[in-house]
Amino acid sequence: MSIDRCDIAVVGAGAAGLFAAVWAGRTLQKRGLSGRVIAFDGARKLGAKILVAGGGRCNVTHHVVDEQAYAGSSRNAIRQVLRRFDVAATVRFFSELDVELKREETGKLFPTTDDAHTVLNALLRAAREAGTELRHPWRVREVRHVGQDSHRFEVVGEPGASSDHPDDRVIRARMVILATGGMALPRTGSDGAGYGFARALGHSTTPRIVPALVPLLLGDGGVFIKDLSGLTLPATIELWSSTGRKLQSFTNSTLCTHFGLSGPSVLDMSRYWLEAHHQDPGATLTMNWLPGKTVEGLDQLLSSPASGTTVGRALAGHAPERLARAVCAKVGVEFAQTLAQLKREHRKAIATMLARCPLNVTGDRGFTFAEVTAGGVPLSELHLGSMESRVCPGLYLCGEICDVDGRIGGFNFQWAWASGFLAGQGAAAALAEGDTATKPSRDQPD
Repeated sequence: MSIDRCDIAVVGAGAAGLFAAVWAGRTLQKRGLSGRVIAFDGARKLGAKILVAGGGRCNVTHHVVDEQAYAGSSRNAIRQVLRRFDVAATVRFFSELDVELKREETGKLFPTTDDAHTVLNALLRAAREAGTELRHPWRVREVRHVGQDSHRFEVVGEPGASSDHPDDRVIRARMVILATGGMALPRTGSDGAGYGFARALGHSTTPRIVPALVPLLLGDGGVFIKDLSGLTLPATIELWSSTGRKLQSFTNSTLCTHFGLSGPSVLDMSRYWLEAHHQDPGATLTMNWLPGKTVEGLDQLLSSPASGTTVGRALAGHAPERLARAVCAKVGVEFAQTLAQLKREHRKAIATMLARCPLNVTGDRGFTFAEVTAGGVPLSELHLGSMESRVCPGLYLCGEICDVDGRIGGFNFQWAWASGFLAGQGAAAALAEGDTATKPSRDQPD
């Protein structure tokens, strides 16, 4: 077994890892140094998550990004990271790589090519131009701290980790950047190994690490919703505590499926539902199929009919016919029944089912179908100006391994860019200073 050496080892070459590698290399070049940066990844083809994002178009960021779009660690800490590399900086970075972004009505920014390969190829090119060596497939088995000399870390690969370098199973590094991602979409290589690396180096992880931006499963009580599979419409999903307090609300496109519910509103709500239900088993979700309408307003609509008006005609223009028929069937009312014949309890039931429909959520589709992970290493354990570890000097963390998860729409990529920028620049700056010990002066106030 041979031992190679480098200055900065980046473990994980996804969005955050590639960005960290780019900025580590650029920072060293800017200072006239020739430090060696190697990025390791177990995948045969890099960037799987980038390529599947946004339906293969890659939603690079969002027009407006602030800490309110995120959960996990404190929003004050998240804000401090985001402000160091904002949306304008992201747009400028990609523009300089000849990747122009366009803004869609939703506020999402996509490459004008509508092809995620444009983004991935630009990142790979930028990393190579910054002097980064990309080693893959090279699966990391362990990251360990081995002493206080200049090369204090060892990155240990699986046996036969690299087909190009079959004997190089151990890399000695002065600095390590953990950008391993979380556990979402495991087919892309996200298996949670990074959490073990972080814990072995002195960090903690949140007690719960769960899927986020994940579709939700409905039980038998949601059969009529499952029967609407394929129906997509704007809807409001609301989260309620067992005491009746509204905890969270999202209004966006909602998709009925054969297993339950999906779509942006549901994906955004999923992590809040999972957390609330864990803490308060009596927490519930409801759906307003007609955003802006209320139970009282719909009750009134159905209680003041013109002569001969049917339930179906009264709801026309408010709800899709397929939905209206399903709701009527659910509460035992004939679609063609006149409003004059409608009993008060049936009128109330229809109004409630449309404006505050209870959702019998039984679980989620798991990490296999989740877009991101909720939980990870708390930001309180990092210096936010550099993403350097407070407990293990010379170690940096960025991306999804941190306890930060954003809404759907490019927010998680913006976190990857901002945290990767700080980690790469921070590691290179410390290397340039010849200082492997944390300096509080490099940090921002937490």
